[in-house]
Amino acid sequence: MKLAVDSSAFAKRYVQEYGSDKMDRLLRKASELALCIILVPEIVSGLNRRMREGVLEMKAYRAVKKQLLDDVRDATILQMTPSVISHSVKLLESNVLRAMDALHVACALEWEADLFVTSDRKQWMAAQNAGLHTEFLGLPAK
Repeated sequence: MKLAVDSSAFAKRYVQEYGSDKMDRLLRKASELALCIILVPEIVSGLNRRMREGVLEMKAYRAVKKQLLDDVRDATILQMTPSVISHSVKLLESNVLRAMDALHVACALEWEADLFVTSDRKQWMAAQNAGLHTEFLGLPAK
């Protein structure tokens, strides 16, 4: 299975929360893994925010960052191509979506992912609207 993941889903590998176990199971089933080029900086940004908030210590940050870099070493890194930008513009015009979230979905579309995984409800809906088979790892709606 060609699996594309966004930052919110992939971060569940490093922060134990709702959906972490499911993310691990999906990764084990994948024959190919693809990540948008912005995934690593987005996750590192979130980790640094946790350090500033005092939730994550430097030693743990370094360990998680090393694991992240090891985990993405063999993944396909999806680039910002003119086609990806075009897809993202269409997604932004037809969905309530942030720009970075649109780029993740656009990359998955361009790569023709068998499954796109996210923990962001708006991104999940946009990916479904675009025709991607999707898995939502966020908390159920109340």
